[in-house]
Order: sequence, then structure tokens, then C-alpha cells
Amino acid sequence: MSVHFIPENLPTHIQHFIGGQFVDSVNGETFDVLDPVSNQTYATAAAGQQADIARAVAAAKDAFTTGPWPKILPRARARVLHRIADAVEAQDARLAELETFDTGLPITQALGQAHRAAENFRFFADLIVAQADDTYKVPGRQINYVNRKPVGVAGLITPWNTPFMLESWKLAPALASGCTVVLKPAEFTPLSASLWAEIFRTAGVPDGVFNLVNGIGEQAGDALVKHPDVPLISFTGETTTGQTIYRNCAANLKGMSMELGGKSPAVVFADADLDAAIDSTLFGVFSLNGERCTASSRILVERSVYDDFCTRYAARAQSIVVGDPHEPATEVGALVHPEHYAKVMSYVEIGKTEGRLLAGGGRPAGLDDGNYVSPTVFADVAPTARIFQEEIFGPVVAITPFDSDEEALELANGVKYGLAAYIWTTNLERAHNFAQAVDAGMVWLNSHNVRDLRTPFGGVKASGLGHEGGYRSIDFYTDQQAVHITLAPVHTPRFGRS
Repeated sequence: MSVHFIPENLPTHIQHFIGGQFVDSVNGETFDVLDPVSNQTYATAAAGQQADIARAVAAAKDAFTTGPWPKILPRARARVLHRIADAVEAQDARLAELETFDTGLPITQALGQAHRAAENFRFFADLIVAQADDTYKVPGRQINYVNRKPVGVAGLITPWNTPFMLESWKLAPALASGCTVVLKPAEFTPLSASLWAEIFRTAGVPDGVFNLVNGIGEQAGDALVKHPDVPLISFTGETTTGQTIYRNCAANLKGMSMELGGKSPAVVFADADLDAAIDSTLFGVFSLNGERCTASSRILVERSVYDDFCTRYAARAQSIVVGDPHEPATEVGALVHPEHYAKVMSYVEIGKTEGRLLAGGGRPAGLDDGNYVSPTVFADVAPTARIFQEEIFGPVVAITPFDSDEEALELANGVKYGLAAYIWTTNLERAHNFAQAVDAGMVWLNSHNVRDLRTPFGGVKASGLGHEGGYRSIDFYTDQQAVHITLAPVHTPRFGRS
């Protein structure tokens, strides 16, 4: 076993960033931040409370109402966003090692997430320059056009899995649209979020446009959601938390975009390319340590190829390299936090009573410390089982057989979630009909989760509310005001005329 890697110049205290300044909490409160390999405290972070959120929102509101950011031309904003992308790419190795240290994600996968973060800023920089709005003409009578305006202060609440990339997913379109922001990152993983402040300042983002408040969700997140001067909340995270945010947004009728949990099916028909399906479904549930909302954590396999699929899948799962996240050969690292590790392991024990254990089922040999879980595979899992129905968010997969297209669809749709689905078949008619019938916001045919930033990202049922990606993100962060201009005398009924 290798010696645990600790990045150089690691901060021992992480502060908020409000109005262009690094600051502690008003009341001085902090919380401990652990690294998931040793589970030792490596830093404290300022713990935001209502007063800190109030300061951040005030700074963001002032920057929106009196500052230049919402009013500058799209090309000027785009140049700033491209400089942000340049800065992210220039320090991708540093970002990756900090992200890996903080989250337990394998270093090669963390590096990929840094590159995706840069691409998010480039994409929205280009999009706002190309943005066109609608004009409608009634010949000789009227012209109506859409005036798009940034909404105001956007509250962004982000999760602890791939935190830097998912923060960029919200920050890029919010800033591109001319909004100012208050970001509340997940308390488990505040390290990489702290880098945004200097990246933005160097790129030319005015003070107050970007504000960061660390803290516990029930304190800092709750205060942000309830603040009357924050008209928008974008949240990515767990479904129960999303329901709480939904209720708390109601009082002020806030705009909401919520990408929540998933229990996504991968449906493998007998005519599929099994080699490709096995490659994809292994990657789909075990990459990012299984801590991904779109994980294909339920695999439904047609009966005639079921035994072969299970045998081959389990053999590959047993060969996955689990180890120190900073080792380039590592494919599954350490789960993010002891609390989450305990949750995942509790599901592993439940699974032993609900399915046939084919691989994993505990802690890997030789990794006695840290939040390590062996890639775990259960077969013969009934659709009523908890490991079939509930999101585990770890390296655990349930495999279930089916005998017909109708049964496969019933199984695929038989959970409360509806984020993603993966369909494996060479029958084109079946592929499209099944894809359109499945309850999922996103479907991939004969592929894994490959994103096109122009397309909508979001789920149905308990997996979310609204969509982000492409113009849908711009729509969320802007108001579309209709302006009507008359071109001829208006014949209005003359009320009150005798």
C-alpha cells in the first residue's frame, strides 16, 4: 500500500469570499474538513450562518444593481469567461490533486472533471455571443420583440461529487447571463471551491459578482434559499433535500432548477453487443466511485444472456483496481466521508439479504483505513428490493433478469426516480420505441453517459425539476420580457364615452 499523498501548500483554514474579500463567519463559527483516505481533519472551514448569507446576498445585489456586470456587452462577458477557462486549464493538475484529496475520486477522473469545467465556461461564452431572441411582426400593425434580462442574484447550491465541475455547470451560465451569484458548496468538499475566487478575480470578474459562503446545508443553504433578495435557486443533490428546498422556495415564489437523485436502469437486450454493454455498464456504475447521479445502478438483462452477462460482469468487477486515489492506476478510490461510507455499507449488508452476491460485499483487502468499498455486484435482485428501489450512491449494482420488452419497460419505470436510462440493443425500432417510453429525462442508446452541452440535462419524477444545458440554462437565469410596438393607429374601444 502506498503512502497517503498530501498536496503541497494545503490550506489549514478555508474562508468565505464576499464582496471581493476573504472573510470568516460573522460569529466565528467553523466546521472540520476531513480527507477521505485518512479520515483525519486537515482544515477548518468558516461555517456560514444567516448573517453571512445576508452579507453575501447584499454584496451580490449591490454588484447587480450598481455594478457593470449585467450591462456589459455579451462579447465582453465572453472574454472574461474564456479567461476563466484558460485559468482552469492552466492549473488542471493542481485542481485535480486538490479535488482528489478532498473527494477521494481517482486522480485520472478528477483531471477529466477539471477539463470539463473549463469547457463549460467556453461553451457558455460562445453561446451568449451567438444568442438571438425572437421578434414577431404583424405587417402594418405591430412589432413584438423579446428583451432578455438577467434575473438578479442567483443562489447556487452544489453537491460533493465532482464538486468543481458541477460548480462550473451553474456558475458559467449564471455569469454568462449577467447574473451575480452566491455559491454554497457542499460542506464535505469545500477545498476546490475556494479556488474560484482567485480565478475569477484574475479573469476580471468585478467584486461582488461572485460570492462564496461555506457551511452546513441546514444553516447556510437554508438561509440562502429563504433570502427574499435571491429570486433563483439552482440545486444539485439528494431528493429529500430537494423537497425541503422546494417547500422553502414557495414563500417567495422563487425560480427553481433542481437536479436530484437517480436509480437509472441499463437495459441489455439479447441482441446487444455484450462486450460494449459490459464495458459501459461497469464504467457507468463504478466510475467516480459510484458517486454519480446518472449511475446505471440497476442493470436489467434479457434472460437468454443473463447468466453469461452476470458471470462476465462479476469477473470484471472483481478485477477493478481499488486504492489510493492519487495513484494513476486506481479505478475506484475512497468514498467522500465516513457518514456516506456507513450509508453505502449499510446497503451492502441489506443487499446480502436481497440478492445473490457475485463480487465485493465489504472492504477491500489491505485497505484497513479510509472509506474504501469493494465494487459490489448483486444478481437476482427483485424489483421490490431496497437495493433495486433506493439510491445508494456508491460502487454497488443490482442485476435483474427480464423475459420480454414489456417486462423490461415495467422494471425500468418501476422506481420513483427518472434521471437517466441506457438502452443496449441493435434493433433500431425497439431502441427508439423503448427510449421514448422509458421514464427518464435523458436516454443513451448503446453508449454510456456522454454529454452534449447543447442538450437539456434533467430528470422526471423524483429526479428533478426543470432542465439545464444550452439555451435552457440561459432561459433559467434570464427573464424574457415581451415588448410591443404599434406601427399604426390603435383602435381601442372607448369606454366611458357617451
